[in-house]
Amino acid sequence: MEGKCIIISAPSGAGKTTIVRALLQEMPQLAFSISACSREPRGLEMNGVDYYFLGKEGFAQQIEANAFVEWEEVYDGMFYGTLKSELARIWKEGKIVIFDVDVVGGIHLKQIMKEKALSVFIQPPSLDELERRLKSRNTDSLNKIAMRVAKAEKEIEQAKDFDVIVVNDQLELAIQTIRSTISRFIEL
Repeated sequence: MEGKCIIISAPSGAGKTTIVRALLQEMPQLAFSISACSREPRGLEMNGVDYYFLGKEGFAQQIEANAFVEWEEVYDGMFYGTLKSELARIWKEGKIVIFDVDVVGGIHLKQIMKEKALSVFIQPPSLDELERRLKSRNTDSLNKIAMRVAKAEKEIEQAKDFDVIVVNDQLELAIQTIRSTISRFIEL
């Protein structure tokens, strides 16, 4: 492994993707690591931009080929992972990898990357606010939202395993705080 990386993790709906997109616009030295997943695209998601949509069979083939740095079954039957080829592509460009990953994936990546990684946990202001945000997306059923909120409760307990915890109650302030933290890490 080479190069540095930034790991941004949070429960679903806490704002990690919005924050990562803002950081990518403001910090040209960062490059997004596109995760692979077994699920189908949601909304306007595009293959090779938002995720590599491999399907269950394709994901299993990549596991068998040892193509992942890390992978997890995030929800029952839904797999997500980081392809080794993604890291190689970004580091070859001379950039710093930024990950937008679930909490378990973030913890695993930190364990693998050690001091070359800065791990940031984005915490929602409350579970009620998280549920409101998930409902406002209009992408999941009420059952799936309830599942995500229940999972978030457990994920928040794992925040202590990250280098930095940022509560996303004011988006611009959260972005500014994370940007400053990343800048200090890059200069080390």
